[in-house]
Amino acid sequence: MRLVFAGTPATAVPSLEALVASRHDVCGVLSRPDASAGRGRRTLRSAVAERADALGIPVWTPKSPGDPDFLAALREAAPDCCPVVAYGALLPLEALTIPRYGWVNLHFSRLPAWRGAAPVQHAVLHGDAETGATTFRIDAGLDTGPILAGLREPIHSDDTAGSVLDRLSSLGADLLVSTMDGIEDGSLIGTAQPDSGATYAPKLDPDDARIDWSAPAVAIDRLVRACTPAPGAWTTFRGERLGLGPVRIADAAMGAPGELRAGKAEVIVGTGSMAVVLGEVRPQGRRAMPAADWARGARPDPGEAFA
Repeated sequence: MRLVFAGTPATAVPSLEALVASRHDVCGVLSRPDASAGRGRRTLRSAVAERADALGIPVWTPKSPGDPDFLAALREAAPDCCPVVAYGALLPLEALTIPRYGWVNLHFSRLPAWRGAAPVQHAVLHGDAETGATTFRIDAGLDTGPILAGLREPIHSDDTAGSVLDRLSSLGADLLVSTMDGIEDGSLIGTAQPDSGATYAPKLDPDDARIDWSAPAVAIDRLVRACTPAPGAWTTFRGERLGLGPVRIADAAMGAPGELRAGKAEVIVGTGSMAVVLGEVRPQGRRAMPAADWARGARPDPGEAFA
């Protein structure tokens, strides 16, 4: 089939590469516009646009997928289907009607669970034992279209959102190619999603990533892993923000919530239940470092606590 691929972040690149290597013809790529990033506010291409450039595939980066010039270009390209992975913008009905087989999204959850922008983060945050990936036809709703295919993937106790997403981006690329194959040969017919079991996964912002030390240790562990690598879990120490990497739940309670106990080899923090042992920390404006190295420099006083 003739395809126009839509995607933006690095997690979508394996799908683009797999489709290019398949029997299908990727004749164009749709991605979000170049954005400013970093201290120098450099203008950067999206990971997908950058990879498409290297592959010699034409790239469209309209401010909106409803842009008339883009819609005209899409009609001229005449794709049979438009596979989508984390494109990052709502598609207008006018765009949905252009390819004869519609737009097919690869979503990183077992739909109807965790519809929305951050399915992997919410699966880790809520302690799900497994997640997966689903391909479905896009309709006017939020991840509500007919399901075409899916896969399951376990979530391990030490998984971060980043490690799960890395695995799903690779596994999902193969799923997306097989979905395109099935659409072309007629072996895949969409199945309506059930109304029961739907959950929603809104984007996690930095305010969501602040640690409440009065929460149980298991909830803090899940929050930190769900927010790794982004938006990054954090707390404050002496009025300054301190980023935290994944923690380990200790064998016993120790101190008041947020209270620090720094030893030569580890830093332990009290919670609403068991204590947690810190992993890496990231002081404001500095690189991540082992918690014990940070404590040797910060020298927390006895009874001093995170806020």
